[in-house]
Amino acid sequence: MRWALLIEYDGRGFAGWQRQGALTTVQSVLEDAAAHLTSGQPVASTVAGRTDSGVHAAGQTALIELPREIGARQLRDALNFHMKPHLVAILAAAPAPEGWNPRFSALKRTYRYTILNRPSRPALQAGKVWHVPHPLNAAAMQQAADRLLGKHDFTSFRAAACQAASPLRTLDRLDVRRTGDRVEITAEARSFLHHQVRNMAGTLKLVGEGHWSPDDVTRALAARSRAAAGPTAPPEALCLIGITYPVDPFSPPDRGSPTAA
Repeated sequence: MRWALLIEYDGRGFAGWQRQGALTTVQSVLEDAAAHLTSGQPVASTVAGRTDSGVHAAGQTALIELPREIGARQLRDALNFHMKPHLVAILAAAPAPEGWNPRFSALKRTYRYTILNRPSRPALQAGKVWHVPHPLNAAAMQQAADRLLGKHDFTSFRAAACQAASPLRTLDRLDVRRTGDRVEITAEARSFLHHQVRNMAGTLKLVGEGHWSPDDVTRALAARSRAAAGPTAPPEALCLIGITYPVDPFSPPDRGSPTAA
């Protein structure tokens, strides 16, 4: 059977999603756990987004194939058992819809970048936020974020090592919201370039500090040069919130709940 998986993980301790030799990655932990269900036979996975080292996920999706029949709840619980003690968990398992591919079927990917904006360093939120001790102007950051919406050549915001064939992307949403001492940047698009969200976050921080104006962000975008934009923000504050599909594979009753088969 082809199984859709809804996954969350703490990116700390992982060298990203993609399997990389002897390094511990989310993919290697998942596939090694799945192999316990196939008498040691390798199980390959396909994922919606290959997150970098240190990046978290609250709604990652993946696809695996298993030769044996198993219920959704049993699959979820078995994978979670065999992935211990790594900080990764299957939230739901469901039979994959016909033709469903976690990467190519996706309509939208949503990421959230969180800045802790207070003088004191984080304790409870350590490893999940970017600590910026001096005040940030979230309203100015939003004005600058609006300049990036729509379809553009995002060369200025892609990593030098980005392997995408084209720098053209359509940014559907880039919201900056302050809640107390947290400034959250939410980005949505069908797909993103390598480091695009982190590079946009680093650039918006310059605006929030007053070092850049929204017009500077417009000029950086038009320059089509990575050197023209701001720094790459740290990975630990980035989280893949969720993936949107035409048909949600995890809609009830196939969420792997206690009442599922």
